[in-house]
Amino acid sequence: MKRSYSLIALTLTISLFIYLFYRTERTVVNELVIFILSFDTYAAIRGSITNAIPLNGPAIFSLPGGLWVFCTTILSKDYYMKIRNHKMRIVVVPIVFAVGLELLQLIHFTNGMFDFWDVGFYIMFWFLGYYSFHSQRSQQNILSPFTLSSFICLTCFLAVYLAHVRQ
Repeated sequence: MKRSYSLIALTLTISLFIYLFYRTERTVVNELVIFILSFDTYAAIRGSITNAIPLNGPAIFSLPGGLWVFCTTILSKDYYMKIRNHKMRIVVVPIVFAVGLELLQLIHFTNGMFDFWDVGFYIMFWFLGYYSFHSQRSQQNILSPFTLSSFICLTCFLAVYLAHVRQ
């Protein structure tokens, strides 16, 4: 698992890079950066980067979500959550959440636009995360005992808020 932490950090850094410099400045993470740097400084850096490294639509709008699904899938493979007398494997949550959010966009229940590219990236990266790393550990409850690994897993789930576009 330790080896996968560096891959997860790199993957989330790529996703953050795309959000910071290619997505709207109304996302929570971009608003935080603008608050720290100033809009003019942020705009100058963003302009330099987008001119130097052009990206296509799927890389800008679908890849970051796929990378998030990949990371949360790897991190959640060892965990379950007990709900009443049933164990729910946490590894299914990233794909259900991501595809579910797309479906909610399709019926206009949430902000955003449904995109088949997004769904394709989610599914591809979920399978890649699910089948690429095999854990030697047995399944454990994500909340009991609460460990550093379970904290990192939950933090990755909460990081999706940083991509939220504020109105």
